[in-house]
Amino acid sequence: MTTAVSKTPLVEDLQQRGLIAQSSAPELLHDFLSSRQSLYCGFDPTAGSLHIGHLVPLLMLKRFQDAGHHVIALIGGATGFIGDPSFKSTERSLNDPQRVKVWTEQLGSQIIALLQPVLSEPLQLVNNADWLSTLDVISFFRDVGKHFSVNAMMRKESVRQRLERPDQGISFTEFSYSLLQSYDFAMLNQRFGCTLQIGGNDQWGNIVAGIDLTRRLNNTKVEGLTLPLITKADGTKFGKTESGTIWLDKSKTSPYSFYQFWLNTDDKDVYNMLRYYSFLSCDEIVALEQADRNSGSKPQAQRILAEQVTRFVHGEVGLQSAERITKALFTGQPQQLSLAELQQLELDALPCVNICSSLTLTETIQKSGLALSKSKARELISSNAIRLNGEIIQQDSTMLEFELLHDQFWLLQRGQKQFCLLKISL
Repeated sequence: MTTAVSKTPLVEDLQQRGLIAQSSAPELLHDFLSSRQSLYCGFDPTAGSLHIGHLVPLLMLKRFQDAGHHVIALIGGATGFIGDPSFKSTERSLNDPQRVKVWTEQLGSQIIALLQPVLSEPLQLVNNADWLSTLDVISFFRDVGKHFSVNAMMRKESVRQRLERPDQGISFTEFSYSLLQSYDFAMLNQRFGCTLQIGGNDQWGNIVAGIDLTRRLNNTKVEGLTLPLITKADGTKFGKTESGTIWLDKSKTSPYSFYQFWLNTDDKDVYNMLRYYSFLSCDEIVALEQADRNSGSKPQAQRILAEQVTRFVHGEVGLQSAERITKALFTGQPQQLSLAELQQLELDALPCVNICSSLTLTETIQKSGLALSKSKARELISSNAIRLNGEIIQQDSTMLEFELLHDQFWLLQRGQKQFCLLKISL
């Protein structure tokens, strides 16, 4: 007997947000989700942290649970040894087993830390190594491999693209990845009654294969749903930056840099990103967009987006810290920053240069890169364009004469927006 779920119009909300790319039964999706389902999303350990590309599926798990469904997060402790080749242009490098094991543990802890505080019931976390690592190769080929047509696998778009690149091709290892992910779905259906798999749109081929294998092995009908590739208005992939990946681990991407990333979202993209990455209702987002257009001043959407996503990933403490750093830099009051906040800036937010206290300010400005020569540095000082720790500097002197922030740092500033963090060399 199925249990009725909340009357929250989940399908309509996901459609309004543009969060459904493909579905195995689009005409039946509303009826299918009108009763409580168990669904999963998988995450392979290809690094020690998730990044913002994983946020949309993580948020989807919460959206489904809020609508009354049971959610499962699967960590690919076994499939992580291979890596999904879907739409990758080259063969993946195989990672060291011990490293994959550590990454598996780190991702599991991270997913629990991110989702558990915002879920109404405990998150079910599983590891596919629990069933894949005990399989012997003969049994797998006999019981699973016989259900897969090589002809059909070679017609998959992700495989075909690799086959059309004679310089790369595809190894049997990566070619067989789809069998392992399909087996995950069948096992989750057997063990936990899982009836739906969600994932990025690049997973569609693997999901369809899993639906078919589950039907063959378990004589059960299950469904799949994919999320769109998140792109910007210009068609480029969202989340790609010059500085690299935006991680969810604060030791890889600081809360301040994370907050700034969202704060700098283009006006053309910000309302769509609110639909994808926030829990504001679509009506609230439409109202915000209209208010921004009519205000004649700076839009509020970027600030709201940055607050929403930073709070979800780094909590209220992380958000407040990011806002404090932003305010301190903008108002020229770095003395208000804690040592931990200065270390955030050192990690990934500002250029950081080690200097000795015997240098003059002119020499320091040149070394920091804020001026190409000492003469230019002197010119900037004379025109009141240089600030040190928020104070305008009007004459050259040695760095020893300027007070350090927390006995470690100086903050050098040229004009309004160019900064360099200076760290004393001991």
